[in-house]
Amino acid sequence: MKNKYINLVEQTFDWPQAEFKVKDGNLFFHDIPMMDVIDQYGTPLKITYLPKISSQIQRAKRMFNVAMAKVDYKGSYHYCYCTKSSHFAFVLQEALKNDINLETSSAFDFNLVDSLYEEELIDKNIMIICNGYKKDLYIENIAAKVNDGWKNIIPILDNMGEFDDFDRVIEHPCNLGIRIASEEEPKFEFYTSRLGIRYSDIVPFYKQKIAKSKKFSLKMLHFFINTGIKDNAYYWNELSKCVNVYCDLKAVCPDLDSLNIGGGFPIKSSLVEDYDYEYMTEEVISQIKTICNMRGVEEPEIFTEFGSFTVGESGATIFQVLDIKQQNDRERWYMIDSSFMTTLPDIWGIKKRFIMLPINKWENQYQRVFLGGLTCDSEDYYNAEAHSNAIFLPITEGKHEKEPLYIGFFHTGAYQESIAGYGGIQHCLIPAPKHVIIDKDASGDYTTKLFSKEQSYKSMLKILGY
Repeated sequence: MKNKYINLVEQTFDWPQAEFKVKDGNLFFHDIPMMDVIDQYGTPLKITYLPKISSQIQRAKRMFNVAMAKVDYKGSYHYCYCTKSSHFAFVLQEALKNDINLETSSAFDFNLVDSLYEEELIDKNIMIICNGYKKDLYIENIAAKVNDGWKNIIPILDNMGEFDDFDRVIEHPCNLGIRIASEEEPKFEFYTSRLGIRYSDIVPFYKQKIAKSKKFSLKMLHFFINTGIKDNAYYWNELSKCVNVYCDLKAVCPDLDSLNIGGGFPIKSSLVEDYDYEYMTEEVISQIKTICNMRGVEEPEIFTEFGSFTVGESGATIFQVLDIKQQNDRERWYMIDSSFMTTLPDIWGIKKRFIMLPINKWENQYQRVFLGGLTCDSEDYYNAEAHSNAIFLPITEGKHEKEPLYIGFFHTGAYQESIAGYGGIQHCLIPAPKHVIIDKDASGDYTTKLFSKEQSYKSMLKILGY
């Protein structure tokens, strides 16, 4: 009878997969034996696998370039990394190996840019797209770069008042962008995004303000769809409207030559993968070209701002199952050695699902379980996967078993540390886990490096004033 956990996975998914396989009952992630990493560093544990960052960037570049070649698209493709997805130095260092641009969202991003410049990882020619609603310090930091000779800084106007703010502090010629206030999907809680300038105001605003300026040129039109790039009527309708606004604006603004379609490529959240990246890329490029040709407008340069897509699939979070609690006839809890609320806040914040797999005991029989975190909060749990309203894991005896069961959440590399407040105060003072960076050397062997130790009580007490 095929009742082992490995049998369940083989019967449910196409297995093994590109980044996952099993040897001798233990999981390998990108050919790295996870049990070896656990034996060396313990749990709870955060992992970043650096080569995945570069491979995702190159993948997107390849898909867009192929799509453009298929339809003889006249413009070029430009990849931007959204720093807000993960600000860690090792992430930026890896991403910048791939000839990319950057996208910022707040004032302190420019202190990060200063550090990258001092380390000679970037120079003054890099293109930086400046998004977000801009407080005074953000505007001042952008202006300081432009005034210091950074010629490829592009502030994206989030509201019409920002133009006057920049006009007061920027001294040299500068390219600008405008963000469109796109409509939200029908089931959203409001109709129009709070970000950007509404469709009907863009052309009049350009004529009244930017066109009369000798200092500023409008180079880029920017839009972002909150739900991401999806094959549904809502996305294609918004894309069509935005491209038509671009064509309207191009008719009165000869300097305009770039369309920024924002972010939106999803990351893999289940072993059941059904997103057709190549098709979606080709369809986006094809529709932009078709509309521009119908309007008699030159095809724009295409920019994307991929954050989660860049870094999300490089991350993993590993826990140990500490104990088992049988709370009633049907609910069996596996208690982990950390907290979902502090370590993977997207789980309870937006009910996000990640790929969840056991690290060991794949030859054991399996059972349905619920996963519980260490905090005393009722929301600190995980009870379903993206493809199933249930969780199944190998049977274990918990604290009474010689070798504990370890479980991994994969593709957790985007936003989790930023949302949780890396290095700060965690709910119930649960410490942030160790963080290990995994890379490959010249011979192709993997290497590990401890980036940060588990958070100490002293660091928390110092923040709290003790």
